[in-house]
Amino acid sequence: MPAEGELPEAGEQQYLRQVRHILQHGHRKEDRTGTGTISIFGMQARYSLRDQFPLLTTKRVFWKGVLEELLWFIKGSTNAKELSAKGVKIWDANGSREFLDKQGFSTREEGDLGPVYGFQWRHFGAEYKDMHTDYSNQGVDQLQKVIEMIKTNPDDRRIIMCAWNPKDISLMALPPCHALCQFYVLDGELSCQLYQRSGDMGLGVPFNIASYSLLTYMIAHVTGLKPGEFIHTLGDAHIYLNHVEPLKVQLQREPRPFPKLRILRKVEDISDFKAEDFQIDDYNPHPPIKMEMAV
Repeated sequence: MPAEGELPEAGEQQYLRQVRHILQHGHRKEDRTGTGTISIFGMQARYSLRDQFPLLTTKRVFWKGVLEELLWFIKGSTNAKELSAKGVKIWDANGSREFLDKQGFSTREEGDLGPVYGFQWRHFGAEYKDMHTDYSNQGVDQLQKVIEMIKTNPDDRRIIMCAWNPKDISLMALPPCHALCQFYVLDGELSCQLYQRSGDMGLGVPFNIASYSLLTYMIAHVTGLKPGEFIHTLGDAHIYLNHVEPLKVQLQREPRPFPKLRILRKVEDISDFKAEDFQIDDYNPHPPIKMEMAV
């Protein structure tokens, strides 16, 4: 907490402070990938969505990847090849033949990730067969329920979407890192809080901040609200050992103003959004920083 009379840190400085804190005070932990991490348990940051969009500027964030992945989630897809065909390869490694075989999914088709985010958002509780099955009207459409609750009972404290389904965890190529989000309406503004059980500070977290901020913009748009705040709560917040040096480079850079996000047409149904409906203005980031993904 800031001392009395001090302004709280805003925007990107919060993310940079978290990275610094982990580097200085984190604990060495082993991890699933065998890469090794420095970790802290329990962190939070708040990003305003009012007339700005929190796409980090101390390195270029892959905006097309953020947008296409979120549209893929909203579609309910679990097929990594669909995303790859759009030029977004972020799920390719987890859907590869080698990775699926290693996880015990040797009979599953390459690219089939199992009942991951999109399936849980749109068909929670349905029985997962494969990535080609039509799951229409099966399970709970959590995303649509969230939208209906915001419209009909905005003060409800149960406006929640959860990707963590214990019954299905063993069927997933990768269990959800961003596990649960809750929405909150106040004075015509929609805010979102995400609980992320596992946060890869170098590669994943900048992406996740943008993704859930975008989801908040989209839900606000279809419910007639304005975007308010994105609150990001992290469980195991970690830095992979092979990201330490790249992040030290990033920490030396001065943040620039966040860009703005424009939605270019009126959309009534969240499933009708297309990539061309969104425009990022005034994004002036520092150059990209190469970081390897731990698989």
